[in-house]
Amino acid sequence: MTDDRAAVEGAAAEGIDIETPQAARIWNYWMGGSDNYPSDRAAGDAVAEVYPDIVRMAKLSREFLVQVVGHLAGAAGVRQFVDVGTGLPTMQNTHEVAQQIAPESRIVYVDNDPLVLAHARALLTNTSPEGMTTYVHADYHDPDRILDEAAKILDFDRPIAVLFMGVLGYEPDAEVVSDIVARMLRPLAPGSYLVLWDGTNTGDAVVAGGEKLIESGGVPYVLRSPQQLGAWFDGLEMVEPGLVPITDWRPLKHRIGTTDLLDAYGAVARKP
Repeated sequence: MTDDRAAVEGAAAEGIDIETPQAARIWNYWMGGSDNYPSDRAAGDAVAEVYPDIVRMAKLSREFLVQVVGHLAGAAGVRQFVDVGTGLPTMQNTHEVAQQIAPESRIVYVDNDPLVLAHARALLTNTSPEGMTTYVHADYHDPDRILDEAAKILDFDRPIAVLFMGVLGYEPDAEVVSDIVARMLRPLAPGSYLVLWDGTNTGDAVVAGGEKLIESGGVPYVLRSPQQLGAWFDGLEMVEPGLVPITDWRPLKHRIGTTDLLDAYGAVARKP
């Protein structure tokens, strides 16, 4: 029995849908991971055929996460994080970056994919005895549940950073996204942060890639303009350099691949 066949049979036994491409698994495939199935790889290849930069975007999005979490845990002094739409664990996850800088950091991961749940229980664990890491199986359309669960380990009287890393494009209605973001931030203390990035409609190839994703049976991903993304930061104080391509947010000296800009914008902003 091949490893792939064994994985497929194991997933089927756990009730995981392996016939329909899933966002977290496609993204895992683009990042070079092994937690994906033939349907995910077929969808990922279809997108990459017309938009090859998607593979580089997947890897550079992790660089963006490392940069922003490093800034927040370091210079900004944040010790609490809610990573919404976690995806499958890879390298340099939020808790690993934060706890390396501040061992007492507490992280709440949120996702609604059953495969993510299975992996999170095994892999998203503390890297320091002082910190705490937990996982909430929930959809980001239910901010109240997420906040209720997060309150079990986080102190809402102290700043919390909320991360939406490349996931809000799966909600087609921008007003719904605005409501989700507002409800997540409303009960948080001043000095809390919103971090997000999303794919943008800033090139013909990325738009073609989005169309291929739908044709392949994947969940549609809405590509918005940078201006539309910027609206979700209304009322917050932008951290320099503001809303920019993720390759241009305080880039590392030694980065993954070239420095060409991508069709993905991100920002960090502080709640006054």
